Amino acid sequence: MPVRDSYPDGAPCWVDLTTSDPLGAQDFYGPILGWEFQELGPAYNGYTMCLSEGRPAAALMPPPSGGEKLPPAWNVYLATADLDAVYERVARCGGTAVFGPHQVPGAGRLAFAFDPAGAAFGLWQPAGHQGAAVYGEPGAMCWHELATPEGEQSDAFFAELFPYQQKQVGDGRTFDYTAWSVPGSDGLPVCGRYRTAVRQPYWSTYFAVVEADHAAEQVSGLGGRVLREPFDSPYGRMVPCADPTGAQVTFCQMP
Repeated sequence: MPVRDSYPDGAPCWVDLTTSDPLGAQDFYGPILGWEFQELGPAYNGYTMCLSEGRPAAALMPPPSGGEKLPPAWNVYLATADLDAVYERVARCGGTAVFGPHQVPGAGRLAFAFDPAGAAFGLWQPAGHQGAAVYGEPGAMCWHELATPEGEQSDAFFAELFPYQQKQVGDGRTFDYTAWSVPGSDGLPVCGRYRTAVRQPYWSTYFAVVEADHAAEQVSGLGGRVLREPFDSPYGRMVPCADPTGAQVTFCQMP
């Protein structure tokens, strides 16, 4: 597949895993997703690129200083051409600005924030690093969604940050799921919001695999947990999992 070299504003463009065991994460994700790894060295605080056929697909990093007790989690970054403007709107619209804007030399600028319900998310303004250079194929991220008990509030908040067109794809009651598209995505959704009774709202990441049932076997064999047996959906065969440190991730065999 061709190299992905841009993302429209509001689209998830990059993910990295904060983990207390980066080497263990390599041993877990490498066999499942076919990744190789490139550690960027002390200047980047142990940041490690995950490469799919030589193309940046995601990254691993240890917790920041003072954040050693943070739970392991995949961090989702939303693309923006104007980080300062979007970050300023976070607090004005009821969210919490946490970190940034921060310059990553030669790569871009980043920030972190919480939405009003407490879901953490990142913002990324690209320079040398546009985001994941591969998308929607085995070894690459293929979907992202916000799981939250506050559906309408989350829809309203993120629509203030980006020009999302949000379409209800469920019945809005027993299954409340909105799909979000943005200008530049050709009308196709770039992410979604799922209303569910979670105690701590979070953004989740889906990675594509060749065969979901085989991935489930690998997860168990590599020390992870299959949270739900592989199941079919209109969007592929899904395997919700937790890696050996507890970070949640979904593997998807795309239709």
